[in-house]
Amino acid sequence: MQSILENLKQNDPTSVAISAPDRPDLTYGELINQIERIGSSLALLGLVGESRVAVVLPNGFAMAATFVALAPWCAIAPLNPAYTKEEFRFYLEDLNADAVVVANASDPAAEVASELSIRVLELSEGEHAGAISLGESGENAKNRDLGATSLILHTSGTTSRPKMVPLSEKNLCQSAQNIVRTLHLTPRDRCLNIMPLFHIHGLMAPVLATLCSGGSVYCSPGFDVLKFFSWLKDATPTWYSAVPTMHQAIVARAPRNEDVISNANLRFIRSSSASLPPQVLHRLEDVFGSPVVEAYAMTEAAHQMCSNPLPPKERKAGTVGPAAGPEVRISSPEKLQFLDTGEEGEVVIRGENVTSGYIANPEANEKNFTDGWFRTGDLGIMDEDGYVKITGRLKELINRGGEKIAPLEVDEVLLDHPAVAQACTFAVPHEKLGEEVGAIVVPKDGSEPDVRSIQEYARTRLAAFKVPRTIIFREDIPKGATGKVQRIGMAERIGLI
Repeated sequence: MQSILENLKQNDPTSVAISAPDRPDLTYGELINQIERIGSSLALLGLVGESRVAVVLPNGFAMAATFVALAPWCAIAPLNPAYTKEEFRFYLEDLNADAVVVANASDPAAEVASELSIRVLELSEGEHAGAISLGESGENAKNRDLGATSLILHTSGTTSRPKMVPLSEKNLCQSAQNIVRTLHLTPRDRCLNIMPLFHIHGLMAPVLATLCSGGSVYCSPGFDVLKFFSWLKDATPTWYSAVPTMHQAIVARAPRNEDVISNANLRFIRSSSASLPPQVLHRLEDVFGSPVVEAYAMTEAAHQMCSNPLPPKERKAGTVGPAAGPEVRISSPEKLQFLDTGEEGEVVIRGENVTSGYIANPEANEKNFTDGWFRTGDLGIMDEDGYVKITGRLKELINRGGEKIAPLEVDEVLLDHPAVAQACTFAVPHEKLGEEVGAIVVPKDGSEPDVRSIQEYARTRLAAFKVPRTIIFREDIPKGATGKVQRIGMAERIGLI
């Protein structure tokens, strides 16, 4: 297994590695020099090995370049720049951070770090794209063992305190190579990144996998559907990767951007981080005339676990495809016991891209790791071809008086209603039943559906106990910082309790 730096040194030094709107391109030769220079700066500061360096930078070129530059030398911990001071305080203390990298010493994260006596490193950017530094440099930094931690990310913490996931350089490189093989990435590919770079999805697929393949990544400042088509025109990418809510927004704006779409040269479109409704997949393919591949991923697996393959192999809408890196099995949720084809159970994985365990959390490790297998908490079914269908999350199942309801199943039915653009099913507390079925519906433009018509439609496809009793109409569905819909706690967030 090669290190990140060894992977990058195999690429043409004159080829473009990273680009972004309104700035010069960064070549592989410049990127490698930058990584070595920053490694030297970190060594001079004593921030190498297992040192933990938080990074708080806006989405875009600098964040992508900083991730790649720090990961070979220390444990980088990207944090959402939109956090409040109290959130920064929690994450910096939880990380026991040795330093924090910021764009400006007056940033809230820097102020909190100073209060906590954590070293603040201000990233300096010169006029040229490669001129990113963290101060003076000295002797070259020494290469670390591939088992050393390169990345630390917190889980979302929707049902409990966020857990810290350490990923080694070996985990990252293995995951990147898994993605390269699955997507047949080559130096001719160019990825448009619209994902946040404090999240495993954006860091691994658009950035690290692209760079390990010798291709180039065009870094947007963050998803903006009003600017997406101008980036598509400017970057001329061969692919992009996003979460389903982003794809839905793109499809909705597509009729206003037919000229750009007609000139697009997308080899494929990728979806991950949440289940992609088959309806959205088909709309995307109709709009762009490109195959859409859905992948299944988690932070604990350094991203990709399963993926639908590219043509000419079969893509199965509604599934996340077969294993695409680690071993994937379906187990009884009660104990590690593998189930037969077609039986529903918990998805479990193991492989070189999977974390060895959470940091300082023995209870979570005991619960989630068994005999070398990581228990994902997702429910799924594997068919005779090895394709996995995710049927829900164990924690998201709605327990209506003992009847278990998978929100994804209800979503797929609601999305087939001719007046529904988006749907999100979730649990609503109920005095007698414990939980009842609720749903948010975003109507299609020009449509005005009512609760009764949607319920009547749902009854033609669902058992009566699965039909949402509460339906709320909204212009959008509340999402987390990464664009993912968070069903747990939704009823409280929208004021139903």
